[in-house]
This record gives sequence, structure tokens and C-alpha cells, in this order.
Amino acid sequence: MRRVHVQLTGLTFMLHLFTGLDFHTSLMLVLALLFVLFYEAINGFHDTANAVATVIYTRAMRAQFAVVMAGVFNFFGVLLGGLSVAYAIVHLLPTDLLLNVSSAHGLAMVFSMLLAAIVWNLGTWYFGLPASSSHTLIGSIIGIGLTNAIVTNSSVVDALNVPKMIQIFLSLILSPIIGLIIAGAIVFLLRRYWSSTKKRKRIHLTPAEREKKDGKRKPPFWTRTALILSAVGVSFSHGANDGQKGIGLIMLVLIGVAPAGFVVNMNANGYDIARTYDAVTHLQQYYQQHGTALSHAIELTPLVAVAEDESEGRFHCDSTRAVVVLNQTESILKGIQSYSGLNPEQRNNMRRMLMCIADTAESVAKLPETSAEDARFLNKLRKDLLHTVEYAPIWIIIAVALALSLGTMVGWQRVAVTIGEKIGKKGMTYAQGVSAQMTAAVSIGVASYTGMPVSTTQVLSSAVAGTMLVDGGGVQGKTIKNIMLAWILTLPVSIGLSGIFYWFALKLI
Repeated sequence: MRRVHVQLTGLTFMLHLFTGLDFHTSLMLVLALLFVLFYEAINGFHDTANAVATVIYTRAMRAQFAVVMAGVFNFFGVLLGGLSVAYAIVHLLPTDLLLNVSSAHGLAMVFSMLLAAIVWNLGTWYFGLPASSSHTLIGSIIGIGLTNAIVTNSSVVDALNVPKMIQIFLSLILSPIIGLIIAGAIVFLLRRYWSSTKKRKRIHLTPAEREKKDGKRKPPFWTRTALILSAVGVSFSHGANDGQKGIGLIMLVLIGVAPAGFVVNMNANGYDIARTYDAVTHLQQYYQQHGTALSHAIELTPLVAVAEDESEGRFHCDSTRAVVVLNQTESILKGIQSYSGLNPEQRNNMRRMLMCIADTAESVAKLPETSAEDARFLNKLRKDLLHTVEYAPIWIIIAVALALSLGTMVGWQRVAVTIGEKIGKKGMTYAQGVSAQMTAAVSIGVASYTGMPVSTTQVLSSAVAGTMLVDGGGVQGKTIKNIMLAWILTLPVSIGLSGIFYWFALKLI
């Protein structure tokens, strides 16, 4: 019954989204939501080739069935993938903009970011280049942060969430290298240990070679099963990783335009709020016992707690008031059974305070003098603090899942041809297809559940290249050059585009 009630409440919020909004704001909201869903649809047909190229080119599935399968499992990937990647991406944005997203500046930020990502993704798709949607979105976020720093005359280092950015960059840079090595290693092992008999050697044939030998183009039964299952895995993992980015962006839009209903989870029950309250009280006790650690964290990270700039009505993190804000949060949450008991302004403040308190806890957890046990404890408290802030209603998850899966069924051919035909000098063997897809499915799946945004495109393209190199077929230099060029240009171009769009948007506000 509670699940039905939650879904109906979510639907009510969706239907009453425009209540109390003027025409201009309503128009902005509709456009922003359409932008996010369009971005997800582009992401679908831009990246679907990763899941379908290998099963199509190894003749494991017909193209039409492969694309429908990819769409269906992308949908389920979004539904079941969680929200860790969604908020990992969101927290790359400047803290000041995140805390004040319910403003014209916040909407300008979202529009600029999405427009830059859409322009570059459409351009690379048109030319059939498997560029990374993840790199594009992250570049757009960096562009916003840099422009915001220039416009507000603030430090570029403070404007960007540098530790989180380094973590994500490492993930994006290392994942294709790991993909290339692992897929190559699997093919090497298959060549060495799975080619002793005529039957086993079939896995190392291309469809054309098998047709000459056996009169069949389709792979053997178990090889075909492995190819289809690994394609399902890539589709599901792609939905779980990339779909979350759209969810995070829609939440930014809703918090920006309709903060009263979305800054905190209005469906949170007494238990959820008690969990947050307990985290606040445990954090108070921890700081009382470890005052030096808090002082050290304040010295190292000047932006940790909340204060109100009354002259502009904007909130800024103020490190010197960490304990004060913690006490304020504790007094507001005490005895609260539902967030409907707070007025819209109190809810807004609650979100800001919980986010900053959580940042403080994360900073203390990373101090060298903090023990591993204490770090685990603080990270658990951080999750509990953000439990009612980092959420997404079910209708948003379904909307993003539909946009991604429907986008999956259009326009996939351009990039699929590049992956299937133009990376290697020879046709793709069954073993290469299985190795590349298994590597991509496992790598992206693990990344999704650990909250690391990785590029499906780069992992699979690298895995295919790794199998071709190890198998002795070699790669086509021109295609690899074009793919590398697209990868190298993605970040600077998306940074430049979003920065320019944001600067123009600020001029128009």
C-alpha cells in the first residue's frame, strides 16, 4: 500500500508541477525537461551501437531484434541502477551554484550544460564517431564552473570540485585502458586454451570464414548465447550508468524551478527523517570527541557549512559555522515526522544545510589522522544525511528510462558501422565479440554500482581494439585516429560550448 501511495503522490507532484508558476517559468520548466529527455534520447541512439554492433556483426542476432533488446534492457538498467552516478555527476558543479540552484542562474546553468552536450553528441553521431557522452557532459559541467568563477571573480580551484573531478577523470581515463587490456587478455587465453579441437576453433572464425567452412554464418550455439547475454549485460550496464546522469539533471531542473516540492523528498516518512536526525546527532557527538579533526578540516577546506548572505538572499558555505549549522539542523529536525511540517523556505534551507554538513563529514573522513574505522563511520553518516536529499521520484526514473530506451531504437547504424567494420582491418571473430562485450558489461556494471561514471563508448571501442591487436589482425589507423581525435576534442569543445552558452545566458538574465 505504501508503494502505491508513494507513486500516486509522485504523480500528483508531476501533475501539479505548474501550480503557482507564472507563464515564463512554466515555459522554462517545459523546455528544460524536454532538453533533458532529448539529451537522454540522443544518448540512447549515440551509445546503443556499443551494445548492438558486436551481436549484429557476428550474426548472433538480427539488427531489428538486437536494437529492441538493447532498448528493453537499457530501460531496466535505468530503473534498477540506483542513483550513485546521478549525484556523482551533479556534485561536479560549483558548490555555490548547487546550493542556490533555485534561481535564474541555476536554470541558465542547466540549459547551457544540456545545449552544449546535445550539440556535440549530435555532431559526433552524424559523422559516425563513437565519442563519449559522459566526457561531453563532464566537459559541459567544467565549462559552467570556469565561467562562473570568471563572472564572480572567484578562485577557479574553489569553483570546481577538484577532488571529485580528479576521481572521475581517473575513472574515465583508466576505464578504456583497462578495457583494452582485459579484452585482449581474454582473446589471448581463448587462443591459447580454447583452440585445441576443430569444434573449439570455430569461436575464432569470422561469420564469412565460418560460411566458407560450414556453410553457416551464425555462431555456434554456446558462442551465440554468450554473445547475446554479454550484449544484454552491456545494454543493462549502459542504462544503469548513463541513465542516472539524466535523472540527476532532471532533479536539478525541478529543484531549480519548483523547489517547494523537490528540494527534499516529500515522500520521506518518519523513519527516513529519523535516520537523518540520528546521523546529525551522531555527527555532533563525533565532533565533540574529535574537535581537532574538525578544526583541521576547516583549515584545509574553507567551504564546509552554511551561512546566509542577506544582501543577495543567497547561501554560501562558511567553514567557521560548521557546528552552529549542525545544531540548527538538529533543532529543526527534532520531532519532525514529515517534511510537509516545514514551510518551503525551511525545506530549502534544510537541503542546503544537510549538503554542507555532509561535505564537512567527507572532508574529515579524508584527513590522514582519521582512522579507517572512523572514515567508514563518517561515510555512513554522510549517506544517512543525504538520504532524503539525494533521491528521485519514480516518475522521473521512468521518464528517463523511456527516453533512453526509445532513443536506443533510432539512429544506431552510424556508430555501429564504425565499431563493427572500421576498427579492425579484418572482420570481427566470435571470440573478439564475446571478449569485448563481456569486458564492457562487467566494467560498466561495476562502475555503476560504485558510483563511477565511465564511458560505455570508450570502454567498448577500446575493448574491440584490444581484441584486434592481440589476434594479430591489426587496426585501421585512419579510424583509430578519428576516434582518438573525437576523444581528445570532446572535453575542450564541450567546456568551450557550455562556457559560451552560460555567459550569454547570464547576459540575458
